[in-house]
Amino acid sequence: MNRDVRRIKTSSNSEHCDISARQPLPVSAQYQRTVRRSELRQMVPLADTTIYEMERRGDFPRRFNLTARCVVWDLAEVETWLAERRLASEQAQIKRAPSPDVRQRKTRPVKSPVSS
Repeated sequence: MNRDVRRIKTSSNSEHCDISARQPLPVSAQYQRTVRRSELRQMVPLADTTIYEMERRGDFPRRFNLTARCVVWDLAEVETWLAERRLASEQAQIKRAPSPDVRQRKTRPVKSPVSS
């Protein structure tokens, strides 16, 4: 029997179809890499709640469920998001948070400068 030609019985009828006659899928369509939350945390050092909030606003790639208990993100989408964020940071499009005013602290107050 020739191993290159495999036949599969289709569910709609009793005819057989030749798999080798099909056009091969592009590499990206054949294998889509996903990451789970633990691997995502290593790639994106943000808290889970921050990621979920950004997803809700549409600022981060959306997760999807593989099963009822398994949530994953598309690796290509996350890597694209990281590249976009890096580019935006280099172009100074991302505003930095202002530094806190330490003079307003209730504990460990800042000592006033010594006058001479």
